[in-house]
Formats: sequence, C-alpha cells, structure tokens
Amino acid sequence: GDVLDPVALGRLRELDPTGENKLLERVLKAFQTAAARLTPQLQAARQANDRSTVRLVAHTLKSSSASIGAVALSQLCSELEVTIRNDTGADIEPGIAAMTAALNVALHAIERQLAQT
Repeated sequence: GDVLDPVALGRLRELDPTGENKLLERVLKAFQTAAARLTPQLQAARQANDRSTVRLVAHTLKSSSASIGAVALSQLCSELEVTIRNDTGADIEPGIAAMTAALNVALHAIERQLAQT
C-alpha cells in the first residue's frame, strides 16, 4: 500500500493547485529537515532512557507525519506517546524501534515522491 496517504497528499496539492508555490515539495522537505533534527535527539534520549524527550519527539512526529499522510508512522508515534504518558513502566524500546522503522519507511517514500515532482 501507499506509505503516504494519497488523500493527504491531494489536500496539500489542492492548496497549491498550479504547483507554482511548490507547497507539497516544501512540506515534504520540511518533514525531512525535522526528522533529521529529531532522529539524533531520539537516539540520545533512547540511550539515556529519557522518556520525556522520547515522548516529545513522538508527539512532534505524530502531528507532522499525519499532515503528510504517513498514517502508520503517526499511529506508532501516538501509541508510544500514550505509553509514556500513562507511565506504566512498560518497556518503550519496542515502540521506539517500530517508530524508527516507520520513520525510515516514510523518509524513503518522501524521497520517491520528491523524485516525481
């Protein structure tokens, strides 16, 4: 299936019908930039077992990934954020690993999308 929801991408295209402002391209590149900034923060927080920073990264990625239609990534971010917020002491490592994997898949899909624009 599509990693990036075509409906979400379509909404972005509708905001810039002529493509003159390159809105879709700019939004996707902004996501790449944010991911490049957040990934090292996530890895450092993961190593330090800093659950609040992991939660912050998950929260930030949750909304930005939803806006570009990376639905699976957004869902995993939401689940990880809730797990940490509920503070059951559950192991968050599987959630971090799943979120990181989904982020990599989304970033590859963005590369493919940008190659088409």
